[in-house]
Amino acid sequence: MFEQDHSLLRKRMVAEQMRARGISDPRVLAALEKAPRHRFVNSGDERLAYEDYPLPIGSGQTISQPYVVALMTELLQLRGPERVLEIGAGSGYQTAVLAELCRTVIAVERFPDLADRARRLLADLGYGNVEIVVADGTLGHPDAAPYDALLVTAAAPKIAAPWIEQLTDGGHLVLPVGARWSQTLTRITKHGADLETETFGAVAFVPLIGEHGWEA
Repeated sequence: MFEQDHSLLRKRMVAEQMRARGISDPRVLAALEKAPRHRFVNSGDERLAYEDYPLPIGSGQTISQPYVVALMTELLQLRGPERVLEIGAGSGYQTAVLAELCRTVIAVERFPDLADRARRLLADLGYGNVEIVVADGTLGHPDAAPYDALLVTAAAPKIAAPWIEQLTDGGHLVLPVGARWSQTLTRITKHGADLETETFGAVAFVPLIGEHGWEA
């Protein structure tokens, strides 16, 4: 009954927070109806898991609000065969959503405790197309490049050159970029040596720390 209740909450979340606010990709909506967000929040926060706001997950990090997860995922325009690089695995929720939509997800996380938690949980849930790497995400993950899409889930002060270098031609990079505590959700599409930039409104993410990010 507990899992059944959460399934109903996910359906309501998708109807009220996603469809009502313009998320229309049926594959993205289906992924959000399936991924059990309550498993990715801290113990005691399960009752809040399907509300539309971020929640703390430890190490000063957060799990993003469901609508923002949906929007960023939809902007990647995934169709199924892609290899995706995620910067900032956190508790693994966004990773799980991506894994529902593409062939392979490599997620980079700088906090080993969060990476271990995400790795165990994703394996327990049966996501066999995911790899969690502990590293500086501002450098991407060159060992497995190139990637068809790249998603950054922390606030970047700039577009890091390694991300562009590791993106395939025609691929999308979606990220919050701007000031430390206020950013613009941005999509970069790579066309050879040219970059097409689109913006999708104001967001607020925790700062991205690393060589091409903010100082800790």
